[in-house]
Amino acid sequence: MRNKILKPIVFLAALIPLALLALDGLQGNLGANPIEKITHQTGLGTLILLLATLSITPLRRITGIQWLIQYRRMIGLFAFFYGFLHFMTYVWLDQFFDIHSIIKDVYKRPFITAGFTAFVLLIPLAITSTKGWIRRLGKRWQFLHRLIYVSACAGVIHFIWLVKADLREPLIYATIFGALMVFRAWFWVEKRRRTSPQAPHPVAVQAD
Repeated sequence: MRNKILKPIVFLAALIPLALLALDGLQGNLGANPIEKITHQTGLGTLILLLATLSITPLRRITGIQWLIQYRRMIGLFAFFYGFLHFMTYVWLDQFFDIHSIIKDVYKRPFITAGFTAFVLLIPLAITSTKGWIRRLGKRWQFLHRLIYVSACAGVIHFIWLVKADLREPLIYATIFGALMVFRAWFWVEKRRRTSPQAPHPVAVQAD
């Protein structure tokens, strides 16, 4: 019952950035450079949803609310969806499918390289997000999906390198990402410490 109520809410909440962007477009509020506005908003939506995906596990472990994990895949797929819109805005509206220019950009502009890397790493995660792929890949599925950490890191770097003056906004997202990674590292260390066998105490040898 809870899933039937919350799932549509999460779905609609993930569409809010796109709805607001579409509303701005209909009202002519995209500013003097509409392509830049669309690029920024879709990129920001991607990063926010990536961080939201990464926050599910820490929230579940801190609060003990296990059903949060049910929404991780949906949020992750929406992150890919916004990443695709962000990428297509650049490829289509900015570069007009000029492959030579795109390759030159990826090679020569570090922030484009980071953004391209972040998006490309999301592709195999989106493809293998189904239950069928989880069964086929087995333990390799979890290893593959750790690429989300690299993708999110590349996304944060992309945002930082993109901004030339005021770094406050990208640094907020960098701080959130860093905190999520620190929590994971701490949890991993604690898990290893709890599961590792205790070293045997030395047995004193008494002389006869």
